Amino acid sequence: MPSVDTPLRLNNVTVRFGPVTALDKVNLVLERGDTVILLGAAGSGKTVLLKTALALIPPDEGDVFLFGQATRRLKESELYDLRSRIGILFQEGGLFDSMTIEENVGYPLLNQKSLLCPLDEVQARVEEALKFVELGHTLAKVPSELSGGMRRRVGIARAVVTRPELVLYDSPTAGLDPITANTIVTLIAKERDTRGTTTAIATHRYQDGQILANYRYNANTGRLEAAANGGDDLRTRFIVMNEGRIVFEGSQDELEASTDSYVSKFARRLTE
Repeated sequence: MPSVDTPLRLNNVTVRFGPVTALDKVNLVLERGDTVILLGAAGSGKTVLLKTALALIPPDEGDVFLFGQATRRLKESELYDLRSRIGILFQEGGLFDSMTIEENVGYPLLNQKSLLCPLDEVQARVEEALKFVELGHTLAKVPSELSGGMRRRVGIARAVVTRPELVLYDSPTAGLDPITANTIVTLIAKERDTRGTTTAIATHRYQDGQILANYRYNANTGRLEAAANGGDDLRTRFIVMNEGRIVFEGSQDELEASTDSYVSKFARRLTE
């Protein structure tokens, strides 16, 4: 049985949708403080992996362990409690259009009862989360009043308002201009480095991984700074997926040195 100190473990996990195998015997371990960068072509299995990790999709074979607990053996109410320890940023932010920004960010605090957040603390927690992403002035706005990058930042605020131990980001920079995308990655590093969260990010942008592997957020300056020891202490791994399988797992140097024709192209996609 995996340790309760291990946020996520996938043991030989296979997921099928009819005749299509979306995940094929996937093994993955995220220990506390790890950062994992998931790369791969569209349809390679990155999003399915994240949803399976959350127990939103049950595996057809193998086991998923969240904080040491096998998810297939848990009731939905128990899964709901486990998910309250995880932050998730869905593609495009996943905000509720009819709710204000304040209501969107506060939603997990009010609806995940296992968090035991007193009602009189919700407002302060929401304001803290929005200040964290530098959007404290947007409380009364609705998502349609914000730019795409701002909506993505609100999504991060909602993901971290519960102070999760594990945060999963699904294509957080997709469709954004390079400057806004780098702002989003800076916020991901800020969450990781100021709160010690375990992080997994599925992305098409290799530079997202480069930043997280080599830079640490300095809370004193509010900026990213080159990490010591070449970033070794950031414990960042790159994973490349293809047709539901993990075909590469290793460091940035190992990824860039790969001679595999499929794997190597993800270290060179610097403009996507």
